[in-house]
Amino acid sequence: MTSPLAGVRVVEFGHYIAAPAATQLLSDLGAEVVKVEPPTGDQARGIGAYGEGIVLAYNRGKRSVVLDLKLAEDRDAALELVMAADVVVQNLRAGTMARHGLGPDDVLPAHPRLVYVSVSGFSSRSPSARRPGLDIAAQAESGLMSVTGEQDGDPLRVGIPIADVAAGHAVVQAVLAALLRRERTGRGGFAEVSLLDAAIHLQSAMWGEWHVTGQEPRRKGNGQATVAPAADLVHTADGCIVLSAYTPEHFARLCRFIGKEWMTGDPRFADNPARVAHRAVLLAEIQQVLGTMPTTECLARLADHGLVAAAVRGYQEVAAAEDVRASGVLTTGIAPDGTRYPVPSLPFRLDGVEPAADRAVPRLGADTDTLPGRSP
Repeated sequence: MTSPLAGVRVVEFGHYIAAPAATQLLSDLGAEVVKVEPPTGDQARGIGAYGEGIVLAYNRGKRSVVLDLKLAEDRDAALELVMAADVVVQNLRAGTMARHGLGPDDVLPAHPRLVYVSVSGFSSRSPSARRPGLDIAAQAESGLMSVTGEQDGDPLRVGIPIADVAAGHAVVQAVLAALLRRERTGRGGFAEVSLLDAAIHLQSAMWGEWHVTGQEPRRKGNGQATVAPAADLVHTADGCIVLSAYTPEHFARLCRFIGKEWMTGDPRFADNPARVAHRAVLLAEIQQVLGTMPTTECLARLADHGLVAAAVRGYQEVAAAEDVRASGVLTTGIAPDGTRYPVPSLPFRLDGVEPAADRAVPRLGADTDTLPGRSP
């Protein structure tokens, strides 16, 4: 079966994560992606191991061409690529593309079928439109850090660049919606995604909770603020699990499983508000039993009782997990030096579409000589 985006050409002007992550997903869906890089390359190429990881994660199967947009000849080449594209995705500093005659107002009148998506730290309509805005700024100003961390500790960033990644997924949604509209109307158009907006959108449930309770969401560590046990950490004999059993039925099942049915009649544990108020005592009772069991046994027996629990794993354990291996979410990439490495592929499965494996990350400028007018 033909890949969903076969025949779609995407031109990326991207650094770091948000734009490259989006075009990687489009590539995995079958689009041809041409990555336009400055002579120094995507900025991620020059920041050590973290940057190398970004390059390996989000540039498999792309073509890399080097163009210096300060040069008229290279601007012309970039414009030629854009005018032959179906989709443009860019996250350069605000105003950069327009300054070089490559902004949406420059190209869409002459190429109305083009889908053009800009990614920025802050909305172009906001006072901060020209502020530099990386993932950490979005995490801080979206409220995400205010709800992450221990109750009495400092705000913490999420352990991954989650605003960048969320923005990348939002870009893909915008591109697919625009391509569908183009099929119906013949018109492409311009879409904008900001890291701040994407990070706020991730917290929709918390905004709903704020309305319901009248209290701003606050840091609570692992446990959820209004129900218990919920997302709570429990130590086993050889590791850690997280456990949720906060509905009346599930809490009763948990109490039967750990042999403490008396807890269902104890006023301290009678309902969620009471259990939240006495969370420490509640967890100590649970820990007393589950702490004697190996993680594997603990999870199996909790599952037999219809209870939600999961092992806390490191990356090596994740890669080896049977669930992960069976799903096929990890594929194989090829680094520019030819070495192979595991990397996540599409986070969903579509019938007839197999995750693309053995796709190489291009060397900087590997495809520049294929541009019209260029010679090896």
